[in-house]
Amino acid sequence: MNRSVRSARLLQLLDELRRCRRPVSGTRLAERLGVSLRTLYRDIGVLRAQGADVAGDAGVGYQLRPGFLLPPMMFPPEELEALLLGARWVAAHADPVLARAAAQGMERITSILPALLRLEVETSGLFAPQWSGPPPEPWLGALRNAIRVGHTVRMRYTDADGAVTERVVWPFAMAFLDQMRLLAGWCELRQDFRHFRADRVLALEDTGVRYPAQRHDLLRRWRKERLPAGNDVRDLT
Repeated sequence: MNRSVRSARLLQLLDELRRCRRPVSGTRLAERLGVSLRTLYRDIGVLRAQGADVAGDAGVGYQLRPGFLLPPMMFPPEELEALLLGARWVAAHADPVLARAAAQGMERITSILPALLRLEVETSGLFAPQWSGPPPEPWLGALRNAIRVGHTVRMRYTDADGAVTERVVWPFAMAFLDQMRLLAGWCELRQDFRHFRADRVLALEDTGVRYPAQRHDLLRRWRKERLPAGNDVRDLT
């Protein structure tokens, strides 16, 4: 099980329990989360082990008693400012889906902070500049999802000379630069690492097919071959 997927599911379970003023059955919780009852019971056990006061059992339903804070949510001011500034930068520079996720993520964090830290977030004077470059391309969300799940993408691409080719690419990284978005992937046509400007993509689809390599292996090889020490992703454009 991917750790990030499990963490997201545990947070979703916490949200479901917080919204319920009365005990809710395990069956209903499992349906809402799209998991089996066995997985739900295991997740409730994990939350309890982390200190969540989840009352109830399989026979009577479950309810989260008030006052629970995840320990990682207790941030020093500098860490909180870094998270806030990062979220505001994403909200100003990324595609609408990612921008909305950044705002919702900060809302989730802020909602469970102690009152004093919550006030610091709400009155923060740290801001990110508004995006002044070209608008985000409509397929950025599909690209991010393909990177996350390890799917190949098929795209029509215009190179620097204006030639149009169709490529099947194994995407594994994306850079959000000042004036463009840059995709790093293994190109089946060229049998090598290639970098693609998102604004030169004419059409793109997620094939739904997993590429045979591990994303972290591709990322490690790419860094070694294309980003030697001291180089920056801006040097790849």
